[in-house]
Amino acid sequence: MAQVLEHSRSQVMIAVDPHKASWTAAAVDASLQLLATVRVPVSDDGYRELRRFARKWSNTHWAIEGATGLGAPLTHRLDDDGVEVVDVPAKLAARVRLLSTGHGRKSDDADAASIGVAALTAQGLSTARMDAAVTALRAIVEHREDLVKTRTQTVNRLHVVLTHLIPAGAPRGLSADGAAEMLRRVRPRDLAGKTMRGLAVDLVAEVRQLDRRIAKAVGDIEAAVVESGSSLTELCGIGVLNAGKILGRVGSIHRFRSNAAFASYTGTAPIEASSGDVVRHRLSRAGDRQLNCVLHTMAITQIGRDTPGRAYYQRKRAAGKSHMEALRCLKRRLSDVVYRQLLRDSETELAAGPGGHSGAALSSCAAG
Repeated sequence: MAQVLEHSRSQVMIAVDPHKASWTAAAVDASLQLLATVRVPVSDDGYRELRRFARKWSNTHWAIEGATGLGAPLTHRLDDDGVEVVDVPAKLAARVRLLSTGHGRKSDDADAASIGVAALTAQGLSTARMDAAVTALRAIVEHREDLVKTRTQTVNRLHVVLTHLIPAGAPRGLSADGAAEMLRRVRPRDLAGKTMRGLAVDLVAEVRQLDRRIAKAVGDIEAAVVESGSSLTELCGIGVLNAGKILGRVGSIHRFRSNAAFASYTGTAPIEASSGDVVRHRLSRAGDRQLNCVLHTMAITQIGRDTPGRAYYQRKRAAGKSHMEALRCLKRRLSDVVYRQLLRDSETELAAGPGGHSGAALSSCAAG
């Protein structure tokens, strides 16, 4: 027992604040005292220097803020070398920094020290697990979203140019084919008109190219979701694209200790704001807003169809709740549905063994 206590007292947390071009590491001991800091470039030489810094102490553990996000490259390198990494949420480290004696002053060294203190004191932090398939899927999903945003901006510019060529411009829902058909009927003779038409032709070509790239990204997402064997698409209101977003952003479902923790992560768990005899809850603006959006879409879809989700929503409305209150209740319930489905998929994958797929033969659109 004494040896275990001594071992815990001697441990040193190597906490890393990752940036695009640099890693700042702080060594924090079990008494929460800062021992040393180092800043290295994001490179092979920087990684080797970081490992040499950690070898100054014998009993070291690693923690990275956003280990599967901005810290993913470093997490990958450490994982390849057999080093486990604790994932520290950015908000948790920010709270530690706010309560520190530095009065919330922000610097890379202070951020790294706050990450170390958070890793040593917080309960329930998960070990980062880098799954190559999950990382690839998330990258594809985010790539498609960027392409869709770029297409929207390009179409908006095309609308502006067309207002100079066509009375009242083009209608909503403009497509590349529709714009090209409109331009065929426009033959300006003046210099300004010819210039505007040339710009419009270029923008139509850009939209066509973006449409092809978006279609390819959608196909890649569909293939990745099928390859994963996920049964999320069997849930009413979740298509292939939203299933890909869930799989890419959640990663391993086992990093959530309960359905309540998962609901907190998705931003669907209400926050208690009670005082005295008054018991009330308020809307949570925290959590992953992308996953919250997926659950919102799922809830709206179920309300519009004859589903148990719609029946649940109607019961909440009959109990006196407003539309938004009943919708938030439904989103919270659907978070549990998605959580259970991900657990079933994981259990099925484990049962199938290496090389097996995780698809469960379940068909559920229920909110109960």
